[in-house]
Amino acid sequence: MGMLVLGIIFGAVAGEAATSIAWMGDIFINLIRMIVVPLVFVTLVAGVIAMGDPKRLGSLGIKTLALYMGTTLVAITIGLTIATIIQPGIGVDISGAEEKILPPAKSLEERLLGIIPRNPIAAIADGDMLAIIFFALMFGAGILMSGEKGKPLAKLFDAGSEAMLKVTHIVMEVAPFGVFALIAKVVGTGGVAQLLTVVPLAVSVILACLLHVIITHGTIMKFILKLPPVRFFRGITGAQLVAFSTSSSSGTLPVTMATAEENLGVKPAVASSVLPLGATINMDGSGIYVGILAVFAAQVLGIPLGIEQYLLIALAATLVSIGTAAVPSASLFLLATVMGVIGVEDAQTFLIVGFVFPFDRPLDMIRTVINVTGDLSVATAVAKWEGEFDEETFRATPVD
Repeated sequence: MGMLVLGIIFGAVAGEAATSIAWMGDIFINLIRMIVVPLVFVTLVAGVIAMGDPKRLGSLGIKTLALYMGTTLVAITIGLTIATIIQPGIGVDISGAEEKILPPAKSLEERLLGIIPRNPIAAIADGDMLAIIFFALMFGAGILMSGEKGKPLAKLFDAGSEAMLKVTHIVMEVAPFGVFALIAKVVGTGGVAQLLTVVPLAVSVILACLLHVIITHGTIMKFILKLPPVRFFRGITGAQLVAFSTSSSSGTLPVTMATAEENLGVKPAVASSVLPLGATINMDGSGIYVGILAVFAAQVLGIPLGIEQYLLIALAATLVSIGTAAVPSASLFLLATVMGVIGVEDAQTFLIVGFVFPFDRPLDMIRTVINVTGDLSVATAVAKWEGEFDEETFRATPVD
């Protein structure tokens, strides 16, 4: 937290000169990117093996997917409600916006087919997270089913998982300096100040995100899991700060996994399977953002929205959030698909994106925090239900 505050102060004082230390942030980002794919693959295989029974994988998977989809739908509903109340698009003029052409969105069929890799090695080389997760689950299940003959491989992946977690700890030693440089650059180049020109939209996104965290995840902790919500939120602060500075759910994954195990008491069998999946398909913040932008666009363009249109937006935003690239500003790539369901043409969508794009980074930082918070909340719930939860660790003093 200290380095985050120092970065804000330095960026505000140095202005554009803050970009001179951007290389420190780039080093941190590259280190994280270096370990994400091997960490996900090795720990996910080890996590499946640790379950000891292939049937548990199905039980865990159903609970995980149900929670991820449920919380995303709730998040989008909250976002649509806030956008309807605040009406951020009323009175906004986008005539001077620069048109932004987005890459064509993949259909749901293409997304589903893409989960199964034609070449697992190519998927690993390309960093295709859904395909990597699918192959890792299959490979881990295969090792389990091999019995005695699979034990040498099981030991290898168990040792590999431990080694990758140690590498993660090494990388996290430089995290404070990376956070300092990344935040200083954002503040120095005017990212935060730029929000003043789109205050209603920013307020809508921030308020919806806060309400989702407090209502949805607070409810999960207090009333479903019977755990103190304050302790949960204190324990995940470190992961939230890294998510805020990197704007990447997958980039934050090493810290998220360490936080789940060391601060929340989530055992490796669950952390190594639930969290990589969450970093890929659980995009609560992105769902909120895309839903609010769709309502914003309708208000700007004078398109009336009824119950049917709101339901279509909610459904489309939920579906397209699955498999969203866990990288900065990826949510904007989904906008055309969601806006298409309410009759917004591509040319109009590009103008909306052109208007929002200069202000997107600060909002992206906020919604990434929401994505990571949701991943950790679901992991805690699944761990407790599966008997892979250490409540003593959860209630202890958080590890910085």
